This record gives sequence, structure tokens and C-alpha cells, in this order.
Amino acid sequence: MSDVLSDDGSDVNQDDSQEDVMTPAELIAKLEEEANLQRVKKGDAKAGIHRMEIDRIRFVLSSYLRSRLQKIEKFFPHVLEKEKSRGEGDPSLLSPEEFAFAKEYYAITETYLKAVALKRMPSNLQTVDMLKAVPEPCLDSFVFLRVKERQENILVEPETDDQREYVVDLEEGSQHLMRYRTIAPLVSSGAVQLI
Repeated sequence: MSDVLSDDGSDVNQDDSQEDVMTPAELIAKLEEEANLQRVKKGDAKAGIHRMEIDRIRFVLSSYLRSRLQKIEKFFPHVLEKEKSRGEGDPSLLSPEEFAFAKEYYAITETYLKAVALKRMPSNLQTVDMLKAVPEPCLDSFVFLRVKERQENILVEPETDDQREYVVDLEEGSQHLMRYRTIAPLVSSGAVQLI
């Protein structure tokens, strides 16, 4: 699993317009309201299978949300800094709830540090830069990806001097394991999708 937050789940359709996609939290709420289960008889096998499928989907979505929150907790100052530095037209990587959670987590952590540790330090050491205190996400970790649009001449290892051997073409529909740093611009543009 990458240490980097992926996009918020919105997808680009064929004519390059933004398509509204339910967030995982909204999808879980929608599953709770499922009316088809009330219409099915209690002894019907379809109801049991349908209920198990809803429970499975709810578990997967909850696991996904839990993973996102763990990443926000682990890298909260960097996540907030990235949100502040994004352009006006750029889509947010966080849902409004996740952004509120990150801001609150930052404030609580800072208050706790001041109350417990920093007030006992000498006056010249009573401040802390959270961006320096919290480790950055490792952008060199490997991620699985699926290519949505053909990409040519992707530099796999840009740090090397002999770059000819490390250039690849990504065919549409193919799956790869690559460093996140290499394909981050392609993820942002929607040309590849993390899996």
C-alpha cells in the first residue's frame, strides 16, 4: 500500500467532463437505506445473499475509509500543506469531512504537544515546526496501477544516468508495479489509476 493519498474517487468520463461519483461514506449510507431488502420475504435465499453482499461492500468501503484516515493521521501537516498549495481549479484530494478531520487533528496534536512537552522546555525550544517534526510520505514506494490511456516514453528510474534502458511505454489496460513518484503526474491527470 502506498503512503500517498489517492484521488477522492471522482472519475473522468469519455468526454472529459467531471462525473459526480458518490464518496464511500455516501455509498455506505445509501446501502443502509436499501429498500429492496424490506420487500423480500424473510426465508428467501436471495435476501441472505443480497445482505451478505451489502455487508461485504460495507466492509470494503469502511476499510478504505479507515486506511485514508490512518494516512491523514500519519502525515497530517503534509496533507494540509498540499491542500493549501493546490491551485484554485484543481480538485481536492480530500473530502470536506477528511479536510475537517485533518485540521482538527492538527490543532489537537499541537495543543497536546504544547500542554505536555513544550511548556516544560526552555523558552527557545517552545515551538515546533510540524512539517519538520512529522515524516513526509514516501513517494518512492511502489504502487500497482492500471493504465487508462496509452503513455509513451515514461522514465521509470529518472535518477540514473543511463536513461535509455529505463524508458517504458504503458499500453492502455495494462497493469504495472512502479514507484509512485514516477507516475504521480499520470495519476493526477487520470491517465493511470491506482489499484
